[in-house]
Amino acid sequence: MAKGETRSAARLAAVQALYQMDVAGAPLPDTLAQFESHWLGKTVDGDEYKPADAAFFRDLVGGVLKQQRTLDPLIDRTLEGGWPLKRVEAIMRAIFRAGAFELGKRRDVPARVVITEYVDIAHAFFDREEAGMVNAVLDAIAREARADEFVKRA
Repeated sequence: MAKGETRSAARLAAVQALYQMDVAGAPLPDTLAQFESHWLGKTVDGDEYKPADAAFFRDLVGGVLKQQRTLDPLIDRTLEGGWPLKRVEAIMRAIFRAGAFELGKRRDVPARVVITEYVDIAHAFFDREEAGMVNAVLDAIAREARADEFVKRA
C-alpha cells in the first residue's frame, strides 16, 4: 500500500479518535491503544478500515492534544462571522484541529495536499457546504502558516 494511502487512512482514524476523545472524554493512551488494536487495518461491523501509518496517526492525535491551546484560538480567528469553535459540531472540530496541526507542524506534506485530504474526510461525514467550510478555513490557515507555498512564481 502506498505511503499516501496509509497516511490518508491515518488522517481519517485521527479525526475519528479526536472526535471520540472530545465527545466521550477518553484519555489519549486508551484511545491510541483502542484504535491501533481494534480499528487500523481491521474489519469492524462489516466496515473495512484500511491499514494506516500508525506513527503518523499517533503524531496527529498526540500533536493536536499538545497544541490544542494554540490551535483552537487560531481556528476561532479563521471561522467566519465569529462563530466559536466550541459551537461547531464535534467531528468538524476534529477535522479543523487535525488539519491545522498538520499545516503548522508537518512541513513534509504540501499544504494543498493537507487541505485536499481533510476536505475529502469532511465529504465522508458532511454535505458539500461543510466540506467547503473546511476548505476555506484550512486554506486561510495554510496561507498564514505556509505563505511561501502560495507565492506565485514568475
